[in-house]
Parts: sequence; C-alpha cells; structure tokens
Amino acid sequence: MSAKRDYYDVLGVSRSATPEEIKKAYRKIAIQYHPDKNPGNKEAEEKFKEAAEAYEVLSNPEKREQYDRFGHARPGNGGFGGGMNMEDIFSQFGDIFGGSNPFESFFGGGSTRRRARKGSNLRIKLKLTLEEIANGVEKKIKVNRLVRAEGVTFKTCSTCQGTGQMKRVVNTMLGQMVSATTCPACNGSGQVIDRRPPGVDSSGLVSKEEVITVRIPPGVADGMQLSMTGKGNEAPGGGQPGDLLILVEEQEDKFLKRDGNNLIYDLYLNFADAALGTTVEVPSVGGKVKIKIEPGTQSGKILRLRGKGLRDVNGYETGDQLIHVNVWTPKKLTAEERAILEKLRQSPNFEPHPDSGDRSFFERMKEFFQ
Repeated sequence: MSAKRDYYDVLGVSRSATPEEIKKAYRKIAIQYHPDKNPGNKEAEEKFKEAAEAYEVLSNPEKREQYDRFGHARPGNGGFGGGMNMEDIFSQFGDIFGGSNPFESFFGGGSTRRRARKGSNLRIKLKLTLEEIANGVEKKIKVNRLVRAEGVTFKTCSTCQGTGQMKRVVNTMLGQMVSATTCPACNGSGQVIDRRPPGVDSSGLVSKEEVITVRIPPGVADGMQLSMTGKGNEAPGGGQPGDLLILVEEQEDKFLKRDGNNLIYDLYLNFADAALGTTVEVPSVGGKVKIKIEPGTQSGKILRLRGKGLRDVNGYETGDQLIHVNVWTPKKLTAEERAILEKLRQSPNFEPHPDSGDRSFFERMKEFFQ
C-alpha cells in the first residue's frame, strides 16, 4: 500500500492557508477531476476522492489541529483517511458548488444524479464530574430525534421528475449553457409525500424519544465537542442521518481545580504542623491519599503527586496532582498562646533563614506545644 500524500500537498495549499483558500483549492480540483467530466477515468476518480478526503479534514478546525499535530496517524480515533465513497462526498460537500452540479452549469448536459439530503444535527450539553472525566464514563441519555414515520408513502416529484434538480438553458455569446439548481418542491430528494398519518411533518418525519448510550473517553475538557455519527435527525426520503453533537460541560469540583491535565489542591497547614512536620490526608481522584509534610515546610511550597492527574484525551500522558502548601496564621490567640509565641519570637530560629539546617528550633517547638 502506498503512503498517503500530505493533505496540504493534495490541495496545493500552504499549512497556513485560510479556510477560504482551502475551500477554493478543493473546488478547483473537484471540478478538474469530477466523474461527470472524466467518465470511466479511474485515475481522475481517485484524485477526486483524495481531494475530498483532504478537504474533509482541513475544513474542520478540530480535525485540522489534530492532523497538524499527528499527521495521518491520529491517536485514539483510528487515524485519518478511512476513505470516502461517492455518496459520502456528494452528500457532505454538495454545497461547495453552491447547491448545483458545476458541470451542468459550466459544460451543459451532464449527470442528473439525485443527491440524497442529510438529516440535521442534534446538539446537547452533557455535564460531567471531575471523577467521570478522569476515568471516562458511559451514560444513557434521552434524546428527541426526528425519525421516519410509519405509514408514510412517497411519490416522484412532478416538478423535477425525480431528478432533484431544476435545469435552465441560458443563451450566451459562448453558446448555450445549462444552469442546474436544487428543486424547491422536494429540496433535492426527488420525492414528495403522497400520504402521511396525523402528527407527521411535511418531510415524513415524527419526533420520537430515544435512549442513546454515550461513551465519554477519559481526559475530555470543558467546551470540547464530541460527535456520534448518524445519531442525529433522520433524513427525509432515506438520506444519511445527521450527527449527535455532544458539548462537554465540566462541573466544578469542591476541592480540586483543573489546570490542563494537572489537578491543583490548596492545602492549609497550621504553623505547628508546618514547623514540626506531620502526615495529612488530601483529596484526590479515586479517594483520599496520605502525604508526608517535612519539618520546616514553607508556605508556597508545591508538592507533586506524579500520575495523580488526568489522562490526556489522546491517551499519551497523565498529569500530576500539585499540592500548594499554605501556612495558616491564626487571627485570635489565647493569653497562653500569645505568651508562648512572645517567648518564641526571641529565638534566633525565628529569623527568616529557612535553609540554615538548624534543627534545634523544632525540638523547642515540641516542648512548647506539648
């Protein structure tokens, strides 16, 4: 199997090309190698498919960002370039030519291919806890979808005679040119409803509640959009269903804050624990963990629990949990506590030299707080 060509090379654009430049380049190549212009030419057909595959990735901001990072070997998603058939191309990118077949407009005659409409997409928000994001989760959600109703019968559209297109011959100085537009009566499907039961819309669809299982991978982030192909609204006349677009909404955790794949926890210690050292429990994904506080720990110190963060959504790395130490100073003191601190204030160990290594201070602290 030959290696796949770089998608930017396929379309003949730079890696910094704008979406409009990418669209323009794809349209030019698609016109050049369109099957209607090159009947029976397998090489032209392959170039046509190759250009559509490149445009499908580079016209999508999320896919383009992943392709720029990983190339064809996109991790965790089976890679790019699974191949597109002609029906996929015409159903997804038919509007790249303004809704009509450019070869009927530019060259006259041509194909009367009827393009099946695609169903509309559905969008939902899904709230996830930090625990669910860390481990991944499977959720069952209720979705109201438009599905093809039973008892509906169709007939051939009399306006376009089932072609899904309206043609108009225009006389120009270059000769006759044929302009083709989508049929307004059937919206390009070539069929119209003959009979429909009550409650069914004019497209032969009816709203139905369905329970859909959604599998969320570990490491997703707030605002990330996931897509389930074919789980959106069904299409009139048997076309391809739309997609279900899932917008991730991350719920704020009570204790842990997220910073990319790292988790942040603010630990508050009293002065005695920071000076003498202690063992404390801190919340973490999956349950509490014990950590050791060394004697003389300073406020502002950051402790790291490696691998206790979130897994990268692409499955490559796992973040850490960072514990920010804050030494808490009491605002109210008893007379006895004040007397102890006044006495300690005279000690040379209270001078700010945290790296002196003098351990006598900690022994004195034990005596005062016993």
